Amino acid sequence: MGRVVLSVFTTVDGVIENPHEWTFQFVSLDAMKTGLDQIRAADALLLGRVTYDGFAAAWPGMTDEAGYADRMNSLPKYVVTTTLDKGEWNNTTVIRDNPAERIAQLKKEIEGDILIFGSAALVRWLLREQLIDELRLVTYPVVAGKGARLFDESVDTTVLRLTGSQAFSSGVVALNYEPTAESLIDAAAARHAATENAEG
Repeated sequence: MGRVVLSVFTTVDGVIENPHEWTFQFVSLDAMKTGLDQIRAADALLLGRVTYDGFAAAWPGMTDEAGYADRMNSLPKYVVTTTLDKGEWNNTTVIRDNPAERIAQLKKEIEGDILIFGSAALVRWLLREQLIDELRLVTYPVVAGKGARLFDESVDTTVLRLTGSQAFSSGVVALNYEPTAESLIDAAAARHAATENAEG
């Protein structure tokens, strides 16, 4: 059974736009190794059209000694879009109709991770459809102040469970979360629970 996993670079204030402007200062060997392990564990990529277009223009011409680019280029790619008929990047399948059903089927067909990079609009929709299994928020020690954010007012309140964390030597922190079906409790109930825990 495959898992839909988001991996995204974000600032402390939640900006994901133009990561090239605030990530390069914080490159580190330990973070690069984690990124390589992540792409090796993936069996497919799932992307929104805007992210797909950017990747399709850049990755086919890239190479590196570690094999990251080769893995990116060789993986099956699924792009959710209503505006493309076919993808130019190799191993691309366009998902136009019934995307929720198609992605649910992909999770049954694929054994490893179905990895999402960026693709904010797709991620918001996947959360609403309860199709995303893990969010890996790679958080950079930067306050951008402006720029597009991963989550906006279209996203319902969602309680996340922390499943893992890793601090890199550069000060970047990777936080791994799973969505839950839990609801937030009100302030009075929270105070009561805190009091009981303190007394118990």
